[in-house]
Amino acid sequence: MVLDNPAVRWGYGLTSGIAVAAVALLFLDGTAQLIALGIALLDVVVTPQILRLAAEG
Repeated sequence: MVLDNPAVRWGYGLTSGIAVAAVALLFLDGTAQLIALGIALLDVVVTPQILRLAAEG
């Protein structure tokens, strides 16, 4: 299964985190931008962990 590979799991997390961060930096400002950047950081960290659990289950 492709989710068994850690590089794939972290790749998904980084890709989605970069997309959220790009939207935050290009289209948002102020508090909304900071919240979106926090969500992007959380996405980079949490998505691979959730995908790891999905691969194990």
